[in-house]
Amino acid sequence: MTGFLGQALLYIVPFLLVLTFIVTIHELGHFLVARAFGVKIDRFSIGFGRTIAARTDRRGTEWRLAWLPLGGYVKFAGDLDASSVPDQAGLAELRQRVVAENGAGAERDYFHFKPIWQRALIVAAGPAANFLLATVLFTILFSVIGEQIVAPRVAVVAPGSPAAAAGFLPGDRITAINGRPVEEQAEVTQTVIMSAGDPLRFSVDRAGRRLELVATPQRQLENDELSGRVRVARIGLALQPLREDYRFRRLNPLEAAGKGAEMIGTTVGTTGTYIGRIFTGKESGDLLSGPIGIARAAGGVTRQAVAANPDPGYIAANLALTFLQFAAIVSIGIGIVNLLPIPVLDGGHLLFYGYEAVARRPVPARVQEAGYRVGLALLAGLMLFATWNDLQKLSLFKFLGGLA
Repeated sequence: MTGFLGQALLYIVPFLLVLTFIVTIHELGHFLVARAFGVKIDRFSIGFGRTIAARTDRRGTEWRLAWLPLGGYVKFAGDLDASSVPDQAGLAELRQRVVAENGAGAERDYFHFKPIWQRALIVAAGPAANFLLATVLFTILFSVIGEQIVAPRVAVVAPGSPAAAAGFLPGDRITAINGRPVEEQAEVTQTVIMSAGDPLRFSVDRAGRRLELVATPQRQLENDELSGRVRVARIGLALQPLREDYRFRRLNPLEAAGKGAEMIGTTVGTTGTYIGRIFTGKESGDLLSGPIGIARAAGGVTRQAVAANPDPGYIAANLALTFLQFAAIVSIGIGIVNLLPIPVLDGGHLLFYGYEAVARRPVPARVQEAGYRVGLALLAGLMLFATWNDLQKLSLFKFLGGLA
């Protein structure tokens, strides 16, 4: 029982801390831009459910700390429907009620009566805050640790693998893939993972000679400590650098911020490529993760940081740096998901505002209602798919199937 509780704390507590922190920053993005535009805000809540502590500031906004740490939310005055985008009739009714209660002109403080460009900026501020948070975290990481570049050097070629068939040999240094120069091991691994079934042309330096080798990545089942059982594309290479393959440099804050922005661009691009390959049938979606997968990764990150060195000071420093990186990656993911053009998400609101800007009127209520239902179904389907993936990676169904 004690062991189970320890494992639960190892996985759940880090997950909740990271998730609540990131979602709070997301909501704070909405809040700060809304307040800058003079929007009346009823509540800013960290967590959901029953209130633990609350106070109301001089502008009438209630700041609340709730007992369920699964994120948070901002409630603007006048948010009556789930989509938060009233149609023409809903706006007229809201205006009439606000004027009756607070007098003529009071409606100008309400979100729904702000100019469309202000509403769009307020909505976009949430995902923007996630990307900004990731930039700040990466900047801290690169400023503290610096940048280490590890050249991709082949150490082992698996017999019978695509790499063996292509002619790879231990000691080869990969310099380019499909004509694009590569400097780091991670670039090679990422390109291979995203290219299942697609032939890749590798430029290789073999003792000063330049060779061109072609290998096609194939999916294989692996057990990863952080992700569990996943099918990933491989060509059968183990990369291990030599002493001369390491390069390290300190980064000043400006360089670190640029490197952080580059990391975000790479992550967004890779995510877009992966999602596109899922829709074209080139990927199965095994690498998509839901809450269980994120919690598992959080636990794995914690375990690795603790196991690296038993010294308490080192553990604390390693945990802090490791979780900064983990939080940055999760923040980017939340920013991307919220920009999807699904009506229940920020991207769906922006889609509605795009229509309103062109048509000069809000989306009709019946269309919003239908869009909201479809969006909710899509989001639920995505979450179920990701959760199914998480359970498959944990071999849960295989375990249950073996019970008599």
